[in-house]
Amino acid sequence: NDLPLFWDPDLLAQGHHLPRFYRNLPSRFGIIPRRGDTSQIRWFEAEPTYVLHFVNAYEDGDEIVLDGFFQGDPEPAARPGEDRWAKAFRYLALDRMQARLHRWRFNLRTGATTEQQLSDSITEFGMMNGAYTGLGYRYAYAATGEPGRFLFNGLTRHDLQTGTEEHYAFGEGVYGSETAMAPRVGSTGEDDGYLVTLTTDMTQDASFCLVFDAARVGDGPVCTLRLPERISSGTHSTWASGAELRRWHETDDPASAIAL
Repeated sequence: NDLPLFWDPDLLAQGHHLPRFYRNLPSRFGIIPRRGDTSQIRWFEAEPTYVLHFVNAYEDGDEIVLDGFFQGDPEPAARPGEDRWAKAFRYLALDRMQARLHRWRFNLRTGATTEQQLSDSITEFGMMNGAYTGLGYRYAYAATGEPGRFLFNGLTRHDLQTGTEEHYAFGEGVYGSETAMAPRVGSTGEDDGYLVTLTTDMTQDASFCLVFDAARVGDGPVCTLRLPERISSGTHSTWASGAELRRWHETDDPASAIAL
């Protein structure tokens, strides 16, 4: 993608790196055959925005469908009276960027782009069942943000078929990480599995691993494990089953299996 948020050329010439959002320029998305070359790139234009993370993309007839988080204000202005932390975090705070789940459709036959906002909720750092990567899917899971800060204070389950949502708030002073989706062994449905996230409770100076039923996020965690050390919040994460780890069946120590 080629999005209209980039270094200010005039300031860059003076050795200063300051990003600017150019609202008069379109967002551009390039599509190339999987085994193609640069001569086959097709560019599609869309509404100007910046996208920090995408969730999934798949083919639907003549169209490529792309889901991600559209920023309504990629360059939030400083507010009177803000301290230096608020000024710094305004470029990462979800509420200031106005990040919402969004869908783009690129028609390979007509060359047209259509797009729609999928949710009114402010969310980011989307995750889905990895088995549906590149395929039509129904559920996306995302983080909600602490107003004015780059901190995740809860989870949202987006049902892209019905448009309904479930929310869970971690609680006062508790902040989470990017949430991984772990399909249940022998799972039979897209949401038949678990959401796993790491949280830090600033009131207890402690960190926890929370496990949710992916089909019932609003019910809260089905398991809470205290970690031996406090960790930072907001970190990226991924999920790999034991069967995918080469040394998983060679040791009784899980840490050794992942070379820790």
